[in-house]
Amino acid sequence: MYRAGPYFFGCRLRRGSPDRPEMRPVRNGIRYDQLSSRFHMGGNEVYTPASREINITMGLIPQYIVEHPQRVRGNHPLNSFAALGPLAETLIDGQDPLDVYAPLHTLTLMHGSIILMGVGLERMTFLHYAEQVAGRELFRRCANGPDRQPMLVEVGSCSEGFGRLEPVLVTAQQKLKVGQSLWQVYAAGEALQLAVDAIQEQPEITHCADNECVRCNDAIKGGPLLAI
Repeated sequence: MYRAGPYFFGCRLRRGSPDRPEMRPVRNGIRYDQLSSRFHMGGNEVYTPASREINITMGLIPQYIVEHPQRVRGNHPLNSFAALGPLAETLIDGQDPLDVYAPLHTLTLMHGSIILMGVGLERMTFLHYAEQVAGRELFRRCANGPDRQPMLVEVGSCSEGFGRLEPVLVTAQQKLKVGQSLWQVYAAGEALQLAVDAIQEQPEITHCADNECVRCNDAIKGGPLLAI
């Protein structure tokens, strides 16, 4: 049996802002010389947790959560989480631009679960959090701050290789069919420890099929080198 709520989802926005030369750390999973206007889609807009905007590719359920009048949404301009139900505020409250996966940390402390509804590990945002816990610095991207000036925010890496972690996570997994959809349920705490151990023991396990993937290559090296 699974307890009811709170339910929360990632609500990514496909929106960035132009950066400045001093906001380009090395080993940051991006080729700065290949940036295009498509990368800077945010214009002069400023995100707030009251926003109902969402990347339509996230699907209908995240869209429903974001549009619900009682939902709680995190404070991150590119990768916010939104929650609905009891303890939603507790789950979401810690998220900020430089602590993108705080809700996943809280979920783990609350002995929560992750449900993949008809998708594979390649869409399991929780594994980006596992990368961080394993010692990788998260990538930085630019977004407009509250003052409409560019600021650096944390984001995840390439996830297309996460399917390679399936044998590692099998003991934390339950599978069930919902209609024609295969759902996978993972105990957050157990999945986190298994993934962290695997990443630390074999960093290349998260690499996607593209040997030239700059995000995978930089993540495996430890992520961006940030000025102290």
